[in-house]
Amino acid sequence: MTDNKRKKTSRAKGNTTQGFGSMKKNRGAGNRGGRGNAGSGKRGDQKAQIYRKNKKYFGKHGFKKKGNIESISPLNIIDLNQKADSLVSTKKMSVEGDVFVINLGDIGINKLLGKGTPDRKYKITVKYASEKAIEKIKSTGDIVIENVAVEHNKDESA
Repeated sequence: MTDNKRKKTSRAKGNTTQGFGSMKKNRGAGNRGGRGNAGSGKRGDQKAQIYRKNKKYFGKHGFKKKGNIESISPLNIIDLNQKADSLVSTKKMSVEGDVFVINLGDIGINKLLGKGTPDRKYKITVKYASEKAIEKIKSTGDIVIENVAVEHNKDESA
């Protein structure tokens, strides 16, 4: 069986002080020393220590952006030329005839940039590539880029 206890205010209706004794004992926040962090000023050293220890007590800390922001890890064509032999030896790049086949996502690269000229035939799979990189790779012949979202320069579109 539940016990329905009446609130103090309903029992004290008609009573001016509501059971707090003198009226001055239950006035505003001044009776309890203020609201919030009041009293942590010059002479409130015993209270101020609480705030000094906890560096994140005041203010807002950090933020979270809406949506996932993908970090770009780029690779230039010239760097791909230099790393090709070591990638073949570690079996991260394969050779089919005279064409070097690589998925740049497997080595943690998600964008191909156009610095340098390709000195081999490549079949590249990459998530993003600059227009310049695609242009250079297609101009050399049998070289193919697959699965690319072309990134346009912001200056050209303006």
